[in-house]
Amino acid sequence: MQSKWRGSHRWIGRLDRYLVRHVSDLPGGNHDVFFRRLSASANHGKLWMAAAAVMAVFPGRTRRAALHGLIAQAVASAVTNGVFKTLLPRTRPLPEHLPVFRFVLPQPTSSSMPSGHSASAVAFAVGVGLVRPALGAALAPAALGVAYSRVHTGAHWPSDVFFGSALGAGAALVTRRWWPVRPPFPQTARTWTPAPELPDGEGLSIAVNTLGGSFTEETASALQEVFPKAHIHTVHPEDDLLGEIRATADWPGTKALGVWGGDGTVGAAAAAAVERSIPLLVLPGGTLNHFARDAGTGSLKEAVAAASRGEAALADIGVVTVERGLAGQPEAAELMMLNTSSLGLYPNLVRRREQLQPALGKPLAGVVAMIRTFAAGTPITLTVNGVRHKVWIAYVGRGRYYPRDHAPLLRPVLDDGILDVRLITADESFARLRLLWSVLTGTVASSRITHLAEATEVRIDAGGAPMALAVDGEALAGVRSVEYRVVPRALAYYTPHS
Repeated sequence: MQSKWRGSHRWIGRLDRYLVRHVSDLPGGNHDVFFRRLSASANHGKLWMAAAAVMAVFPGRTRRAALHGLIAQAVASAVTNGVFKTLLPRTRPLPEHLPVFRFVLPQPTSSSMPSGHSASAVAFAVGVGLVRPALGAALAPAALGVAYSRVHTGAHWPSDVFFGSALGAGAALVTRRWWPVRPPFPQTARTWTPAPELPDGEGLSIAVNTLGGSFTEETASALQEVFPKAHIHTVHPEDDLLGEIRATADWPGTKALGVWGGDGTVGAAAAAAVERSIPLLVLPGGTLNHFARDAGTGSLKEAVAAASRGEAALADIGVVTVERGLAGQPEAAELMMLNTSSLGLYPNLVRRREQLQPALGKPLAGVVAMIRTFAAGTPITLTVNGVRHKVWIAYVGRGRYYPRDHAPLLRPVLDDGILDVRLITADESFARLRLLWSVLTGTVASSRITHLAEATEVRIDAGGAPMALAVDGEALAGVRSVEYRVVPRALAYYTPHS
């Protein structure tokens, strides 16, 4: 076996023996124990799994870096041990090549070429570094130390380590092709517009929905303290929400309309503000406060500052035309959309994620909710802008959301003039397995099941079958078709300049 290798690659053998001879000539010391222990710690990838476990404690990019490092390591290990050790049989160094006190015992029995430890070490470090460069740089000395330890302890020839390291780096880069780096979120941008200054809330009328997620018995009185000159009207569950919001907007002397409630309430208030050509002050009165957060008034302090100084900007609005009722007797309704709309399993996904989020945190809750939802759910057939799909989720956002995957979170620009269209389809074979795998590996955005597009108009038809639709968190049943369009910069809203 060894003669065949050296017969074909004698120059590699000569270089290996030359390098090993220099390693053998190094004086003994505590570093021998260190490299022996370092090498043993990387057996079966234990060292890198432990590092990934520590990194996984930190959400966001650090956790994604750990996951990508493990995936790259798994690919490198599989290719190294399952393919190349069979194709390139080679005898490992013999005891006479190194001092006995350095020689690893027991000696591995598999082929020496290539080094699996080196492949795993470099794959993990490079995989992590592609997502978090600083962490990859911090891991590089450990990875290089593991690679060198395989020569220092007589487990491998230097060329085995070089080839294994190249395989590890290649595995990390190849997996990166189907798991691209998330682009950075763009800077927040605003189209500023003049608006009335509202010192102490003078000229401001606020509708307070008691069904808002953060409403308490003290909410109205607390708002009156913050805006002592404002007109504050509380809307109770038995009241007509739309009628009460319109009445609040029509209160004598009203220069701006304020709203305290969830995203559905904010949408109704936005419609009233647009109809009356007055600016809207969104207060964080809901559970998630999507629009308030995107508008920069995610806290009461920010909202008060913007209103007092008359700082406002323009936002696009989405118009949703819904067809409901019987096939022969359709009924049309028109809704305003400030944030998002969805069809399919997305409402169930959001509901499960919100239930799990307090205990698991948002990233992990999203993964668990996704698995539970799609393990039990079934896709629906929809025609989207003339193209027929089997769809798990059809999502339409008013404005470009980030990140560009199944869990959009932020919208830095509120007047970009587009609809953000995302479909997660079941058109492909093994659709459910593909979906679950992409969720587990964090590759939903780059998977073939995900279709991302931008448009100014979108039509979705269920082929006569009724479907459930959610618009800004408000659900509608029995929908047969829905159309979306954008009205540019139709809403003025208060937002702080800084």
